[in-house]
Parts: sequence; structure tokens; C-alpha cells
Amino acid sequence: MSSSRLFVLIPCAGSGHRAGHAQSTQPKQYRRLAGLPMVAHTLEAFRAMSGRFAGLALVVSPDDRDVDAVLPRFPSENEYLLRVGGVTRAATVRNGLVALRQKGAGAHDWVLVHDAARCLVTSSQIEALIAACEHDAVGGLLAQRLADTLKSSTAESRVAQTLPRADKWLAQTPQMFRIGMLLDALERAGDAVTDEAGAIEAIGLSPLLVPGSAQNFKVTFPEDFALAEAVLLGRRKELA
Repeated sequence: MSSSRLFVLIPCAGSGHRAGHAQSTQPKQYRRLAGLPMVAHTLEAFRAMSGRFAGLALVVSPDDRDVDAVLPRFPSENEYLLRVGGVTRAATVRNGLVALRQKGAGAHDWVLVHDAARCLVTSSQIEALIAACEHDAVGGLLAQRLADTLKSSTAESRVAQTLPRADKWLAQTPQMFRIGMLLDALERAGDAVTDEAGAIEAIGLSPLLVPGSAQNFKVTFPEDFALAEAVLLGRRKELA
């Protein structure tokens, strides 16, 4: 299917309550890092791959009052601002895929779903995922082998057991699947799944694990913001 196109879908409808920033009522993806809103850094990694994608979609909540001010130059050519976000991530992605189909994306086209809060992803990591998955029967995701010792806990936060880590990976994004396959999987799986690979697994398929980077972490907790900003500023110095 060499004629299959590539689309990007970035769910951006979450509230980011775990980020714990009392001074701001904005969702965490709109907070500024290294001088720009977090989501702007995320978008730039894909925008830098000029001509690679048939469409780049940002999915926000229908009542989002911030996005127009935060991203005044979005959408541009072949970009879509989709105000169809749902209560859960799965619902947001599902609604976004339906909207992409309505805009002409085919069932056999690929979609790369990426977290708005993974603002440190690089174009080279995205290209590595595409190269690994574009001829695969299922698709796959960026992921990182688990380096730390893994424990399970009791209800009292005591160690229950140490788990083998040799076959354990930390799931990242982008996650790349055929639009029709992913839409079908999400409709079957419902809102409980926390990533696209989980929905694909639920219909009996095995996504490909593509080695990612420790820097491609999801900015989630308060301490993550300082680390992400340090990485962004460090990259800027390297380019200067």
C-alpha cells in the first residue's frame, strides 16, 4: 500500500490536573516552556517534516477558550483544528479520527497519534517510527525498554514482589496505525483503554515496539516542567 498517506492526530483535550499548577487555569499543554506553549513545541516536531504528512490535526474540547490565543498561527495549510474532544483520551482520538475521515482521510491511510504533552519528541524519532511501521501489517509505537527494577505493591504501599523487567517496555507516542483499523479497535474497546496500542491489542493484534528515547517523556507532574524546559533550552544552545 505504497499510496497510503500519513496523518498526524494530537489529542489536546485534557485538563492536566496532575500538573498541579495552582496559579493557572489553563490546561498544562498551554503552559509556556522555553518561551512557547508546550503544545507549540509538540507541533513543531511534525511541522519541521515539511511535506511528509497529508494532514496535521489538533483535537481540542468543544469549549476550549484558550487555543486560538495560544496558537494564533494554527491551523495553517493541511492543518486542522478539530473541536471534537471527548471526556477520555480514547473518545478524543476516536472523534478526531471520524473528523479526519470526513475531511478525506482514507481507512487505509496511516495516522500517528501523539500526546500533546510529549513536547520533546524529535523529527528523527518520528521518522524512525514511520520507517519501522510503514510496511508492517499492524503498525506500532515508540517505546523504551525498562531500565529500573520493577516492583508491585500492596495496598499499604509495601513491596509485594519484584517483577522481571527483561520483556517490559514503557509505551510512548507517536503510535502509528491504519486509520480504519484504529477507529474500529477504539469503537470496540470503549473508553477504558489509555493508548491506541491497547485498543489494537484488544482486538487480538500485536503492535511493533520501536525503540524511542528517554527524553520523549510525557510532561505530567510539576517536576517534569523544569526538566522539559532544561532539555529544550539545551537543544536551543546546540543550534546556536
